[in-house]
Amino acid sequence: MTAVAVVIPAHDEEALIGRCLASVTRAVAHASEREPGLAATIVVVLDACTDTTAAQVRRWPVEALEISARNVGRARRTGIAHALAALDSATDDTWIAMTDADTVVPRDWITHQRDLMDAGIDLVLGTVRPDFADLSARHAAYWRATHHRGRPPGNVHGANLGVRASIYARAGGIRDLAEHEDVDLVQAARAVGARERASDVHEVETSGRFTGRTPGGYAAFLRRVHDRVDAPPLAAPGA
Repeated sequence: MTAVAVVIPAHDEEALIGRCLASVTRAVAHASEREPGLAATIVVVLDACTDTTAAQVRRWPVEALEISARNVGRARRTGIAHALAALDSATDDTWIAMTDADTVVPRDWITHQRDLMDAGIDLVLGTVRPDFADLSARHAAYWRATHHRGRPPGNVHGANLGVRASIYARAGGIRDLAEHEDVDLVQAARAVGARERASDVHEVETSGRFTGRTPGGYAAFLRRVHDRVDAPPLAAPGA
């Protein structure tokens, strides 16, 4: 059975979860239309949410799990375990696609990853771009000048990561890490011989916020760039 599991951790994402799920359900529908018989499930792991995220998630055709870990690694691991059990599949024909609750994926997000899977790829490192509406004009211009289409750098982003289920199992799955759980998984997958591909064909858009849900995640990276790019120039001595 060919199958795809989409897993999304969420902690207090009431402002952004709706647009995320709109894009993910569209991507799943597109994959199902192109690949009749594809078994698909979307699992949102509500991790210690105190706002209306849970109520909003339940408006969508997805499965919602509630935990109280405040740990993104555990949230992803719990969601993946649930999804694979629901699909009753962890084979070479099952694909796991991961993103974040503040992210919008393109229509071909799943179909592109599955095309790479069919070509023998086990691990897909997708690119991420920030929502330019959240950035200053100078910051957005800097991003465009330093990111070139067709030359994906191969950075690891939990917001755009895909892995074959059998490789995920051989790698030992995601560990209960408060941050960089995605990097840890990729390193483990490489250690068991995963064939990987960096791709910007299915680039996702994530929020450009500077305060994220983990201390060292994408938001922290954007903050560092902001501090470097948008910092006011130093006054000349004696000025």
